[in-house]
Amino acid sequence: MVSVEEIRRAQRADGPATILAIGTSTPPYCVEQSTYPDYYFRITKSEHKTELKDKFKRIWKRSKATYVKVKRR
Repeated sequence: MVSVEEIRRAQRADGPATILAIGTSTPPYCVEQSTYPDYYFRITKSEHKTELKDKFKRIWKRSKATYVKVKRR
């Protein structure tokens, strides 16, 4: 029977890990988190719903996302 240590040893690399690439570009269909509520309410023609928009901004402020992927029409 194979031990847990042998399985863990087989799953790990022998040498240092290498990062092949780091993506830093932002695709054109991404919207920055801080501007997303304004963007969303503008494209849905709901800018008059200010209370809902403020609540939406508070939710997004607590979120960990930096960019939001959106579909262009």
